[in-house]
Amino acid sequence: MSILDEVNSPKDIKKLNINELNSLCGDIRELLISTVSQNGGHLASNLGVVELTVALHKVFNSPTDQIVFDVGHQCYTHKILTGRKNDFSTLRTEGGISGFTRPVESEHDIFSSGHSSTSISAAVGLAKAKQLKGEKGKVIAVIGDGALTGGLAYEALNNCAEDNSNLIVILNDNEMSISQNVGTMAKNLTTIRTSSRYVTFKSKIQRGLAKIPKIGAQISRTFTLFNAKLRKRIYHSTFFEDLGFRYYGPVDGHDIDALIDVLKVAKAHSHSVFIHINTVKGKGYNPAEKNPTQFHGIGKFDINTGEPNGGGRNFSSAFGETMCKFAQKDNRICCVTAAMTEGTGLNEFAKKYPKRFFDVGIAEQHAVTFSSGLAKNGMIPVFAVYSSFLQRTYDQLIHDVSMQNLKVVFSIDRAGFVGEDGESHQGIYDTAFLNSVVGLTVFAPSYYTELEAMFYEGIYKVKGAVAIRYPRGCERYMPEAYEYKHESFFLLGDTNVDNCIVTYGRLFSECAEAYDSLENTFVIKLNRIKPIDENVINELKHCKNIFFFEEGIRSGGVGDVFASMLAENDICAHFKHIAVNDEFVKQATVDSQLSHYKLDSNSIIEEVKNA
Repeated sequence: MSILDEVNSPKDIKKLNINELNSLCGDIRELLISTVSQNGGHLASNLGVVELTVALHKVFNSPTDQIVFDVGHQCYTHKILTGRKNDFSTLRTEGGISGFTRPVESEHDIFSSGHSSTSISAAVGLAKAKQLKGEKGKVIAVIGDGALTGGLAYEALNNCAEDNSNLIVILNDNEMSISQNVGTMAKNLTTIRTSSRYVTFKSKIQRGLAKIPKIGAQISRTFTLFNAKLRKRIYHSTFFEDLGFRYYGPVDGHDIDALIDVLKVAKAHSHSVFIHINTVKGKGYNPAEKNPTQFHGIGKFDINTGEPNGGGRNFSSAFGETMCKFAQKDNRICCVTAAMTEGTGLNEFAKKYPKRFFDVGIAEQHAVTFSSGLAKNGMIPVFAVYSSFLQRTYDQLIHDVSMQNLKVVFSIDRAGFVGEDGESHQGIYDTAFLNSVVGLTVFAPSYYTELEAMFYEGIYKVKGAVAIRYPRGCERYMPEAYEYKHESFFLLGDTNVDNCIVTYGRLFSECAEAYDSLENTFVIKLNRIKPIDENVINELKHCKNIFFFEEGIRSGGVGDVFASMLAENDICAHFKHIAVNDEFVKQATVDSQLSHYKLDSNSIIEEVKNA
């Protein structure tokens, strides 16, 4: 029987000794590796925080003490320890537990997350609410060094007032060095300062000084000021202390004993505390330690070799190939990404054209305005970004790109359903908010050849800003009759019939398959979805039924714009818009999501036949 078998809640961890806690960490790592190899997920980050998560639940009392994980992709150990061990095999599957923190799953999941750099802001609010209500407990934000490249994290740090005595921020530093305090003296003092005896002794001294009649308060203030100046002389990085934190670190993030000591000190503190720990991404699994980027977010893989299952060409790699081809002929082409070099297919571009490749970190807003600056001075920036992360840049899209009338190209990856990543990552909202961006042209390729052609057209033929949105994964069924000839829309079938199916992007494959089984029906494929070509209305004058199938949010989407065009042009056919209604899309396979929302070929056939 393993130690993990005996742990069903955080209470069970309290009675374990150090040796048992280390064994528990080994058991958890085995479960993480075996489960993610079958289900896919975020492995490297979760392997890196096993000891930290165990130590947190050893020292603190969740959910009275509230733990907020940044992004939430490092919460797997937390889920295992908070009553979801027996359901862990369902991770990221339809109807199973999420790969991110979700309060609907457990009272121990304090804040729903999926995007980066939000934890400190949420923790500051949670901590302040506890203070205002007089509630017990600390609030602990766990943030990685990658997430600390996001501007929101610094806005939150700037808002951490010194009276946030119940706030603890833990920086999980697994790559870059933020502090220079690595000398022998600093290391020794860190060990002393994280000793509970030292903290108790220091508190007694300060209380004793304060009690001296008349001059006690002044002596206590002088002592505190001297102590702060001494820390500044020894610890070269004072950024966090200048913001009002008590800084501890760096601490070995894989040393349970050291972690428990520093967390106990933080728990006893009457000030906000910042703990800096060093960890290794992928700790305990050699392939993940060697290649943490690949194992950050990975599909199913061979547990013995670490090699991912499947692979091959997809839309992201096709985009990367296209950019390399264009950049070879045009030295104005630049590529920008927000910490998603591999995910957006730009590895090869980064190697071949390092001076024209810019990874700005998790800072999508900066990426857009930075691209605007590049465009203003004559470059052609292409910002590669996941659809769900583009949501963060709405103000910059309008103010810094559209209003400036600049040629910035947006390469929108993961448009539409994304599958097992769940609610926070679905790319179903971009069409709705992009519809309100003045002067923006939006293309929606269904195939790799179209993707390259549309990028060429967007860069060299269209004035102003351009967005090209494409789905996650591989291209699907293409009818023999289809060929992209740079038209704004394409007609499949005879238009002099009763029923018309209208769609764009990946769904054209589903609609084309349905068309093969339908009579009295034709299909319109919108290649350019903003602005929609007014001439398409001329093809609908004989229709009795028009069905618009859209892999996106219904409200404000392309189908809504199309419906307005029909009304304005007195097209009196029955119109039905099939899309995602006012809800968040749960995790499942893409095929299952298409079926659930009646967007697969079988559902399309049924819808048209029942008209």
